Amino acid sequence: MNGGLLVAGTTSDAGKSVVTAGICRWLVRQGVKVAPFKAQNMSLNSFVTREGAEIGRAQAMQAQACRIEPTALMNPVLLKPGGEQSSQVVLLGKPVGELSARGYHGGRQQRLLGTVLDCLAELRGTYDAVICEGAGSPAEINLRRTDIVNMGIARGARLPVLVVGDIDRGGVFASFFGTVALLSREDQELVAGFLVNKFRGDVSLLEPGLDMLHGLTGRRTYGVLPFRHGLGIDEEDGLRVSLRGTVRESEVSAPVGEDILRVAVCAVPLMSNFTDVDALAAEPGVVVRFVDRPEELADADLVVVPGTRGTIRALDWLRARGLADALVHRAAEGRPTLGICGGFQILGEHIEDEVESRRGRVDGLGILPVRVRFAREKTLTRPAGRALGEPVQGYEIHHGVAEVTGGEPFLDGCRVGAVWGTHWHGSLESDGFRRAFLREVAAAAGRRFVPAPGTSFAALREEQLDRLGDLIEQHADTDALRRLIESGAPQGLPFIPPGAPA
Repeated sequence: MNGGLLVAGTTSDAGKSVVTAGICRWLVRQGVKVAPFKAQNMSLNSFVTREGAEIGRAQAMQAQACRIEPTALMNPVLLKPGGEQSSQVVLLGKPVGELSARGYHGGRQQRLLGTVLDCLAELRGTYDAVICEGAGSPAEINLRRTDIVNMGIARGARLPVLVVGDIDRGGVFASFFGTVALLSREDQELVAGFLVNKFRGDVSLLEPGLDMLHGLTGRRTYGVLPFRHGLGIDEEDGLRVSLRGTVRESEVSAPVGEDILRVAVCAVPLMSNFTDVDALAAEPGVVVRFVDRPEELADADLVVVPGTRGTIRALDWLRARGLADALVHRAAEGRPTLGICGGFQILGEHIEDEVESRRGRVDGLGILPVRVRFAREKTLTRPAGRALGEPVQGYEIHHGVAEVTGGEPFLDGCRVGAVWGTHWHGSLESDGFRRAFLREVAAAAGRRFVPAPGTSFAALREEQLDRLGDLIEQHADTDALRRLIESGAPQGLPFIPPGAPA
């Protein structure tokens, strides 16, 4: 087998990331050596590979679905938004500068097509199959000329395209038809068919519509995936995270001890790597929610100030909302708070920033004895060590260099009373360390909470990835899907007018 597939979507959040991961897990269980690929990713959730390259967390998750180590080849271009108009461009795992949307789409993006095709070709030379994920919609006709992630990569590598639609949103038939009808004749030749995602109800009621869609487009539907809660693992876009509701829509299991623990995560602007709290949400008896008002901290046993792509902007936001005063008050009362990466920097004495915000010296909240200076070189590492008597691993992604002047050592940061700060993302995924940390939080909060002794975050992640593979195996036409990956789009697919505008 030497094949490939591009999983495109009718919209953002149609389910491309999880469908790609599901196909990868299904294939690897069939003995296929498979790798994921996304030419260009826009995300504030990122990960550091073993060689010190920064890529989107979605591709790291998909690599885990393939049971392989992630590399920079799997996500050669990563865009990290710094606001509404500009993003940091990370090329082959390293930042190369800031660009406005106009500057990027005005020429820089198209010049990267050769680079992303080379990365894809290298992966295809190593693996039996490469499952590629698109971005947004392939029918964004205003961006088609410079596209390198949807039909641009499909045309360049002659990949068949499977279009995913979220039927839970409604309008999926119009979205499928319109997506094809807005593509050029050459692009339409590669669109093999459709996959319906998040269907609730009796599939037999949907089948007449699928038959009509086939008659209108000449393209088949490769499967109807049922709606499942809690499958949004390692989402891409931190800008769209809900300020309300629990993480990943998962139900909270009953606590082992007498009490639950309530965790409030400050939903700061440009929040990055909010996946850090997933391991807390996986613990029985731990309730995690995102908050944006000071009164929502009142009943929290632990407050997390997460990472952010705009540390000074997040600090301003905390002050404007009254959350900064609430955090200072909590620390004075000895109530638990954890700052991670940008959140750690915010809890310090001051920040000197001539890189990210270019605001110079700005006072922090003064809770931790830490002074931060932003360096132009980004720190990208995978540290490991011990804390609270347990082994712990993590990863670092930051420009801020912290000078710790007091407190007790805690990972690379410090602890003062019931306030902890560190640059390490992912540390809470280390099971023993997470349990030890939660015991400390419970004691400081006066809660009779007991961490479950057998919770394994890695095992839960594997179960989740297997559930994605099960969805594909049980609800998609896997024989037809395998032929598509091996042989490409069927010949003679009809052109659907009007096609892309000239």
